[in-house]
Formats: sequence, structure tokens, C-alpha cells
Amino acid sequence: MSESLRVLVADDHSMMRAGFRVILEAAGFEVVGEAATGAEAVTLTKALRPDVICMDVQMPDMDGLVATAQIVSDPDVSAGVLVVTTFDRDDYLFAALEAGASGFLLKNAGPEELINAVRVVAAGDALLAPEVTRRVIARFAGAQKPTPSSDTATPPSLTERERDVLTLLADARSNAEIAARLFIGEQTVKTHVSNVLQKLGARDRAHAIVLAYRRGLV
Repeated sequence: MSESLRVLVADDHSMMRAGFRVILEAAGFEVVGEAATGAEAVTLTKALRPDVICMDVQMPDMDGLVATAQIVSDPDVSAGVLVVTTFDRDDYLFAALEAGASGFLLKNAGPEELINAVRVVAAGDALLAPEVTRRVIARFAGAQKPTPSSDTATPPSLTERERDVLTLLADARSNAEIAARLFIGEQTVKTHVSNVLQKLGARDRAHAIVLAYRRGLV
């Protein structure tokens, strides 16, 4: 993917926005705007059409999770949302995924992790901070109890290969890593991922991981 990715930074701390700008522009990205509130993030997303929004959670007027939900639900917006927060909290992660965020990163991450996360989200993939992935998803899965009326009642019919791909998705593997592990091409991986998302009724990879654990598929 071209390095000329357009990024919007949403954070209520000006020093944090400035730091993000320096890191992202050094990587060749274009920071098209900055927002200090969730409401500003929604407005600027519509006006500036970024590829990725780096979204803080705790902001005045409208928090980043509500802003994320509004952005993702807008049919005219194609930007991916990377939630970047100081707080390693399960409720924030779950709320971010439910709102439609494609990534969740902690602010103690290094510059290269931020740069990689922006690339991953821009490519349409999902990324969760390594510190929270296994712990939070495991807790989420344990909290889900199948009921006759829930979507766990009728698990989707996945092929064996699709289940392999889904398992690696849940382990936060990229398409390239999945291809290497399964000895198949990346284009084939993309096809399997697309089929998995369709069968699960998932909007993206992060949502597919949540649904997979909810339905006991991984």
C-alpha cells in the first residue's frame, strides 16, 4: 500500500496530537487534520475523508467510542478507526469493537507499533494490542452463554480451511503470517477471510474475532 495514507488524529491533548503528527509524518503519512473532541472527529472525518482515524477514548463533548460508532455507521465514510488509549481496560476494548473500531492500541506503544497499526487498519485488517488480545478475548468468550435466541444457536458452516484461517485471525495474525503458516498464497487467504466474514455476518476482522469466540468457533 502507498505510504501516502491520510490520517486524522483525534485526542484532547495538544501535545499528544503533536507527537502523533511527528511520528506519522516521519513515516510518510499525511496528517490531514486534528480533532480535540469526538464531535470534531466526526465532522472532520466527513470533511477531510481520511483513510484512518487515530481515536482517543476520553474526550469532551463526545467520547471516542460514540464518535467511532457514528463514523463507522456512516455509509459515505470508508475510514478505519484505530482506538489509541492510555487505559488498559476491558470495557473500553469491548466497547471499541462493538462500535466498529478496527484496531485497539495502548499509548505506551512504540512509534513503530503505531505506524504498523495505521498501515494494518488502512489495509482493512484488524489489530489489537498484544497486551490485551488473549486476556480480554478469553474473558469475553467466558462471559458469553449460548441461548436459543442468540446467534450461537446456529453456528455458520465453515470449511476446515476457513476454520484454520479464523483460528489464526483470532491469534491476531496478518494475512502474510496466515499464508506462511498454512502454506497458501496471500490472495487465497484474502478469499478465505472474505468468506469467513460473510458467513459470520461480521463487518470486519475484529468483529469476526468477537463473533468467533461468542459462538465457540475458536
